[in-house]
Amino acid sequence: MPDDPASRGADAAPPTPEAPDAHDLEVVESTVGELDAALLGGPRTLSASDLAARADIDLDVVRGFWTTLGLPHAAADDAVYTERDAEAVDRAAALVREHGLDIKTVMTVTRALGHTSDRLALWQVEALVEDMADRYELDDTTARLLVLDRLADLAPVLEAQLVHSYRRQLSAIAGRYAAEFGHLRGADAGDRTALPLARAVGFADMVSFTRRTAGLGSTDLSQFVQRFEAAARDIVTGAGGRVVKTIGDAVLFVADDAATGARIALGLADELGSGLDVGVAKQIGGLADGARGVTPVRVGFVWGRVLSRFGDVFGPHVNLAARLTDIAEPSTVLTDTATAEVLAGDARFVVEPLAARDLAGIGSVTPVRLTAAPA
Repeated sequence: MPDDPASRGADAAPPTPEAPDAHDLEVVESTVGELDAALLGGPRTLSASDLAARADIDLDVVRGFWTTLGLPHAAADDAVYTERDAEAVDRAAALVREHGLDIKTVMTVTRALGHTSDRLALWQVEALVEDMADRYELDDTTARLLVLDRLADLAPVLEAQLVHSYRRQLSAIAGRYAAEFGHLRGADAGDRTALPLARAVGFADMVSFTRRTAGLGSTDLSQFVQRFEAAARDIVTGAGGRVVKTIGDAVLFVADDAATGARIALGLADELGSGLDVGVAKQIGGLADGARGVTPVRVGFVWGRVLSRFGDVFGPHVNLAARLTDIAEPSTVLTDTATAEVLAGDARFVVEPLAARDLAGIGSVTPVRLTAAPA
């Protein structure tokens, strides 16, 4: 177990780490065992066969549950599961028996949990490692061992925040559905073959990401990417939209109306990188302390109908927004003529049609430059 820097004072230098000996490895294994019991609610005394018998379901369903959760399943009679694992399988079975969900739907919901929680856990642990390394001037290995030592105390707080965030997100979705679809009933529900959701959808893509990050070490690259993602999320959510995902050097966002989408697009183009000192950025690979943004972005944004699945959005309008991003100039926003018509009556925006362009996979499109009207 690593020495606790807090006990030596915040400014004290930690001891120089040495190669782990047998005793160190035993301590680490003991810590992992204690953490395992704390997180999973007890010892691993149950097998997959036990879980299947208890829930009165096929063994293959139990195996499918763990596979879709993103975790390996053991041999049928290996005692690797806990009481809480059994309760989780029972709850999955109850979704079919008591709530009438199709087993495929249950597996889809389970897959969503596995995909999201895997990324969330890794993201949070890596953030803790970085925090420990920075605060106590530790090497990466020692920082990871210190996080391992403290996870049992931190996990309940992180879990409580996760549940609270999840409930708030469900409440927000319910509120949006009530506002958008509450008046639709029966025959008024519209065309069942059309994509269901009318949304503003847009991409913001970093300019020259490869060049700006070339030569950066792991810490600087991590800070660069985090700075972009945090700044983009703040701009999107602050204007009333939602980040769907970040894709390397780009962010995909949606909003419930065209005007909100336009405000987000213009905010991203204006605030990300518009205050960047280009000369300094070139010298240090793209990082500029004190700059207002991260790096200039190109933004493509359109209004249209999309399909929402797997935490993502799909459809021709998503593809169009991505292609418009490809041809936009740095720190500018492009949209299409249909979206420009929707925004034409809004005095906050100025639309300027440009020359037609051929976009890969789409064909000839007349892009429209979107700018904010003078104050």
